[in-house]
Amino acid sequence: MHIHILGICGTFMGGLALIARSAGHTVTGCDAGVYPPMSTQLREQGIELVEGFDADQLALGADLYIVGNVVTRGNPLMEAILDRGLPYTSGPQWLADHVLAGRHVLAVAGTHGKTTTSSMLAWIFRHAGRPVSFLIGGVAPDLEVSARFDPSASHFVIEADEYDTAFFDKRSKFVHYRPRTAILNNLEYDHADIFPDLHAIETQFHHLVRTVPAGGRIIRPADDPALDRVLARGCWTPVDTFGAHGEWQAHPEGDGAGRCLVRHRNQDIGILDWRLSGTHNQSNALAALAAAQHAGIAPEDGIRALCAFQGVRRRLEHRGEARGVHVYDDFAHHPSAIATTIDGLRRRIGPSARILAVIEPRSNTMKLGAMARRLPDALAQADLVFCHGAAEGKHALGWNPTEVLAPLGARAWSGSDLDALVAAVSAAARPGDHVLVMSNGSFGGIHGKLLDALASGTP
Repeated sequence: MHIHILGICGTFMGGLALIARSAGHTVTGCDAGVYPPMSTQLREQGIELVEGFDADQLALGADLYIVGNVVTRGNPLMEAILDRGLPYTSGPQWLADHVLAGRHVLAVAGTHGKTTTSSMLAWIFRHAGRPVSFLIGGVAPDLEVSARFDPSASHFVIEADEYDTAFFDKRSKFVHYRPRTAILNNLEYDHADIFPDLHAIETQFHHLVRTVPAGGRIIRPADDPALDRVLARGCWTPVDTFGAHGEWQAHPEGDGAGRCLVRHRNQDIGILDWRLSGTHNQSNALAALAAAQHAGIAPEDGIRALCAFQGVRRRLEHRGEARGVHVYDDFAHHPSAIATTIDGLRRRIGPSARILAVIEPRSNTMKLGAMARRLPDALAQADLVFCHGAAEGKHALGWNPTEVLAPLGARAWSGSDLDALVAAVSAAARPGDHVLVMSNGSFGGIHGKLLDALASGTP
């Protein structure tokens, strides 16, 4: 079958393309701005990419069109598909019908930590020598790619996003996956562009819970009021908990930067001694261990795997060092994620080293300002804060960063010019500092620009 994918360069749709190719289909795709790294990964797999959404792509003669949620009515190619009555479906629906059916699906949902926890879980399977397929919204060095399909594997790990499915299906993506093992990592308000409030997101999580069988397992933090409300609306599946008051616990040893004792129901399981830092990563690890156990992997084997886990790209990823200043990249784009990322770095480097936090409020939620007032508290552990707010275009902010960050006083700088931002950070940095760049976009290649400016010694 020839499948043509609309919106192929997004992480989910690109990963789906790789899975469809591995399943034996001919795959082509299009997007507005065919861009790396996904475009490079796809072309290496022999997938033809087309720039834009022109209706003349119908000449490719696809048997089925898979429509990403970036596609809206008025899109020329989509309008031509509708006008001619050609077969189309959403990515999550195609995945459910043609790949996930009959497999033990392990879905990782939640506002934060989905990519990291999914990567940990897939890595535990691979380290244990268990065949596994996966589709994850990021790349872990251990896994090499964001998606892989093994037809012989009975287990499939998927990052389960609550964002909407397509313009013709406004349910969350994850309701299509029908997991047997479901991790609900946490739940906060996000995606202000499609959800009016937290209650609306809770309803989607309730729909997900309704699909988990009685013989399955739900894994959740012991202390999360929003998830309490979700499960109070109905739960038909055994529940495992993790966290300080949960059945799965991590007890930090030493300074708590990485090494911790893992306990399950008051029984010592083993020592997790790894390169990752932060209590959020310990929570992610506990969730992954619980899910792996439900799939038949002993916790001791899971801990051994995680001790060798190298992390995920763009999650506190060290990008380089110049003149004694370290530069990191992180995907954090929600106040809670920003706070936990800074806390993780603080635990790693100690209380005396300076953290220079550089943020780009780029997600729809942050651009709309739904979470802006929480930023000063989220950035409290940073010594200096630099905020890049686009003045115009699709990334323009609907709020004033200078006003919002005023509680931080002289510690905060804001502006809309990227070169001025690089100059300001370079001028402020001194040997021993740690520059933490946080954005869910490419941020104009700021990491390389900062390292170049620091190396040259010129602000």
